Amino acid sequence: MSRRPAVHLLRLSKAVNIKDQLRLEEALLRHDTRNWCLLKDGEPAGVMARPTIVLGIGGKASKLVELERVNQDRVPLLRRFSGGGTVIVDHDSLFITFIMNTEQVTPKQPYPRPIMEWTAGVYGPVFDRLRTTQTEPFQLRENDYVFGPLKFGGNAQSIVKDRWLHHTSFLWDFQHPNMDYLALPERRPEYRQNRCHGAFLTRLKEHTLQQDRAALFRELEVELGVHFDVHIADEAEVRAEVIDDKLGGMVMWAEKARTRDVSPVEELAKHREQLQAMHSQQHPLKSTEMGKQNK
Repeated sequence: MSRRPAVHLLRLSKAVNIKDQLRLEEALLRHDTRNWCLLKDGEPAGVMARPTIVLGIGGKASKLVELERVNQDRVPLLRRFSGGGTVIVDHDSLFITFIMNTEQVTPKQPYPRPIMEWTAGVYGPVFDRLRTTQTEPFQLRENDYVFGPLKFGGNAQSIVKDRWLHHTSFLWDFQHPNMDYLALPERRPEYRQNRCHGAFLTRLKEHTLQQDRAALFRELEVELGVHFDVHIADEAEVRAEVIDDKLGGMVMWAEKARTRDVSPVEELAKHREQLQAMHSQQHPLKSTEMGKQNK
């Protein structure tokens, strides 16, 4: 009988904000060799409890976010180190992250689809135990976690040489007005069709027995014990060992990490310049005449 791999289970404090969480995750992916599962229950309740919008590393803010509204309401905007789409997170988001050594979990398959099939295999029994009898079975549909036609978790991945990361923000609850900060993406799952966020998403709390938000983490811990030897990690010790000793502290690591703040003002200005350049290419004579008039 082969020995099960070890996984280190790290429960992050709710005081950890999403930017700090993402930078810690990237450090564990790139500068550590252990398997990890990170859990965090919600974002800190910040000023006026504003949500935070998180873009994938290749996401264009002008196409994915209603920048005028985001700027007006001063909603924080980040670009994370992983791929995937845009998510909006707040105190009702439940975060779960897997950071794994490829050979121990998905040998010879360090690709997005096999990774998601593995994570779906872990989550399947969890949601079978949690969901109500009226809720449709949990599925991995295209790249989304769904109950029937409704999505309840946003996923993203980062794959490096011998390791991969898969993180999910589950929608325990959400406020419909917050979803208005997100634009309808040009590329979207086929099953979504043209549904707006309000018609495409569902609240996890509406599909779980007893509406107990802590139950997801409890059941996941049980399921991890089926696949791994689970070791509980201490957040302070992990930060000291990885962030402080290896990377010189969070301030120094933040300068190298790929998760960064995004300025809505700068993105708006960039978008306007792009529109102006496109207009100039389409109407060169008019643009030349306008330039002469401006002189």
